[in-house]
Amino acid sequence: MVKEKILVIGASGQIGVELTIALRKIYGNANVIASDLREQNPLLEGTGPYVSLDVMNKEMLHVQVIRQNVTQIYLLAAILSATGEKNPNLAWNLNMQGLLNVLDIAREEKLHKVYWPSSIAVFGPTSPKINCPQQTIIEPITVYGISKYAGEFWCNYFHQRFNVDVRSLRYPGLISYKSAPGGGTTDYAIEIYQQALEEKKYECFLSEDTYLPMMYMPDAIKATIELMEAPAEKISVRTSYNISSMSFSPKEIAESIKQHIPAFKISFKSDYRQNIANSWPQSIDDTVAQKDWNWKPEYDLDKMTEDMLLNLKL
Repeated sequence: MVKEKILVIGASGQIGVELTIALRKIYGNANVIASDLREQNPLLEGTGPYVSLDVMNKEMLHVQVIRQNVTQIYLLAAILSATGEKNPNLAWNLNMQGLLNVLDIAREEKLHKVYWPSSIAVFGPTSPKINCPQQTIIEPITVYGISKYAGEFWCNYFHQRFNVDVRSLRYPGLISYKSAPGGGTTDYAIEIYQQALEEKKYECFLSEDTYLPMMYMPDAIKATIELMEAPAEKISVRTSYNISSMSFSPKEIAESIKQHIPAFKISFKSDYRQNIANSWPQSIDDTVAQKDWNWKPEYDLDKMTEDMLLNLKL
């Protein structure tokens, strides 16, 4: 069996930290290289190799892939929805060019696999709101969503044309206690737990009945690794898979928190992120992922709340 050497780009980000740790447990610390433009996240220090890397510098990236004998790349560097709206050109350039650089190198060096995350941000106001299917009307209204949808087709193109084994998931809003929110529209669902413990109150930037698809980070990591470990013949979707775990509103997450912190109070003051949230589906149909590689989440809202509060207290 060929020894895998994995490069994680964007390893200090919200997903990158926990995915790098999980991959090191599977493949061995020395065989998973963490990289980012930012300083190494403290959670990664001492757990394995780290390199400073700019995904926009294709030559530098290519040199690292050859030098380190990389066989797989996980590309997580991106500018998310809310941050992207403040600087659309930067978001488009980073999200697109970074992906094209990686796909090109994967083709040239015949890498075994590439992972690149998409998002529910690809969906728009015309997509079905309830149980949004794998194949449907997709008309995103944010630069993040536009870049992710274009990226899905680049992944499909490089697979069909050059046989690059690139795989992708459309993440819902991700919730984690280990790393800070990354500038997304669903960040409230992380902030609310922190504020509940520290202040016993939280002002939410979305309205109380805004339902969005969400997922606890352990399930997102599990889904990513299961997809990447699945045999190639099982992968029927080469754009990006819908995955789902739970859907809830700010009001419902507040009620879940009150079971543990009865004094907790929530108020609501919508900002520009409300329009972004309103354009997305309220729930996602992921039956294709279930069928192809047996996807099944482990966490619901109450189980996640219990785990979040427990770990944030530590």
